[in-house]
Amino acid sequence: MKGSRKIQVLRFDGRTSKTHLDTVAQEEPLEIRLEAAGVRQTVNTTMRTTGHDFELAIGWCLSEGLVARAEEIQKVSYCLSNKLEQRFNSLVVRLKTKQMPTFQSRHTLSTSACGVCGKANLEALELRCAALPSTESVTLETLYALPEKLCAAQPLFTSTGGIHAAALFSSHGKLLAVREDIGRHNAVDKLIGWAAMQHQPLEQTILLVSGRAGFEIAQKAITAQIPVLASVSAPSSLAVEVANNFNLTLIGFLRGRRMNVYAGASRIQT
Repeated sequence: MKGSRKIQVLRFDGRTSKTHLDTVAQEEPLEIRLEAAGVRQTVNTTMRTTGHDFELAIGWCLSEGLVARAEEIQKVSYCLSNKLEQRFNSLVVRLKTKQMPTFQSRHTLSTSACGVCGKANLEALELRCAALPSTESVTLETLYALPEKLCAAQPLFTSTGGIHAAALFSSHGKLLAVREDIGRHNAVDKLIGWAAMQHQPLEQTILLVSGRAGFEIAQKAITAQIPVLASVSAPSSLAVEVANNFNLTLIGFLRGRRMNVYAGASRIQT
């Protein structure tokens, strides 16, 4: 299965042992470069699960505010001019603009644990994003049905037990797309990139993540104009703060027929 590898392990059961082929999630670096007006610069290196790399790059550029719309991107392609680039799976995002956008360089290795967050990120989000409109609503029954649909669409988690997932649903609960990755923020970026490539509007969708809902996930939802963010786990305090500031409906511990609503409860039809 793409995104996983077979590894020989020594499996113990009590005091007996035997060799066994185990399936583990694949983790490899991806270097994202930006090109505009003939200038090329590395903007991010992230650890990710292989697959859907172009979606990841496009989604990351959108959620980080390097581009405002997918139409600003001319082309995405791999860099394969030398062995080092092939080893690190480098790719370049070419922009139509004649000027390299201003951004804070992230030419550091991003782990699969979380994105970079803090005061600077919150201030940058406030500069480029407005509060989400309150037009869309969702029913309790729609929300309660989402985790089971996500669970059924996680083949990598089923085979490895070590992968995150993010899913996009319509406001009526129809599954639109699922992406899995060893990094929860990567899974969300892949979904945002998928939506951009498919010209899928996100103003009437629900984002469900399998891990915690931290600030980096909330800011990606806000940037993408997704009005409802739900998680089967807990949110962070900064995620709750930013959700309240930007009118994002933030739901945590969505399990069975229970959930906590931390912000934006007005969108939920009771």
